[in-house]
Amino acid sequence: MRYYLYVSTVKVDMLYEQIPPKLLRRLAVEARLDLKVVSVAVQSPRADTSTYDRLDLVEAYLDREFDVSWMSEPAAWFRGDLGLRIAGYGEANGPTLMTGRDGDTVVALIGSAHHLIGYQASSDMNKVSYSGLPSMFRLLQDIPPEWEYQFNGRWRARMPSRESVTHDVLHFAESLTVPPMYCEFLARQLMRGTVTREDGRELTIVVGTPLYVTMSDQTPEGGEA
Repeated sequence: MRYYLYVSTVKVDMLYEQIPPKLLRRLAVEARLDLKVVSVAVQSPRADTSTYDRLDLVEAYLDREFDVSWMSEPAAWFRGDLGLRIAGYGEANGPTLMTGRDGDTVVALIGSAHHLIGYQASSDMNKVSYSGLPSMFRLLQDIPPEWEYQFNGRWRARMPSRESVTHDVLHFAESLTVPPMYCEFLARQLMRGTVTREDGRELTIVVGTPLYVTMSDQTPEGGEA
C-alpha cells in the first residue's frame, strides 16, 4: 500500500483514456490488480473505476510501453526517491513545487496544489493547472507572498529565461527551509539543464511534473531525508 501525498487526477484520467481497451486486462494481470476491477473497466464506462485503480493501470502501461528512467538520467518519464521540500500549502487553487537534491542531481516537480492529498479545492472553484514550464517561469518570477516564510531570505523577483531558469531552480531549492520528506515519485520531464557552480562542480537540474508522489517506505542513508 502506498501513502500518497500527491496524485494528479487530470494526468491519470488523460492517460488512462488513451490505453487500448484490449490491453487493460493484460496490464491488470501484470500489475496484479483485481480482475473484477478490470472487468468493470472493459465492460462498462471507464469512470466506474477508482482513481487509484486507474493510476495503477496507467503506471503499468507506462512501464510497458515507455522507457521510464531514473531521475539522474531522465527520459520523458522518470522515477526517483528523494528528500523533497514541498512549497505551496497556501491557496488550494495555486501551484505547488517539490524539490530535492541527490548528489549532483537537483529535481524540481511543479504541479497544482489541489492535487495534494487532503488539500483539494472546493467543487465550485475553477481549478487552474500549473503543470507546465510557463507556470514554472511565472512562479520563479513572482513567488506568492504566502510562500515567503518558507525561504531563508526574501525572494527577489526577476524575469526568468530558459537560459537562466536552471539557476533560478537551484536558487529556489537551496533557499527553501521547510523540512524535507523522503518520497518516491513518477514524473513527466519538462526540461533538463546544467549549472556550473563557482567551485567548478556541475549540477544537473531536472524539471518535471509529477503523476504521483508518495511517502517512501525506505529510510535514506544516515536516517535523514
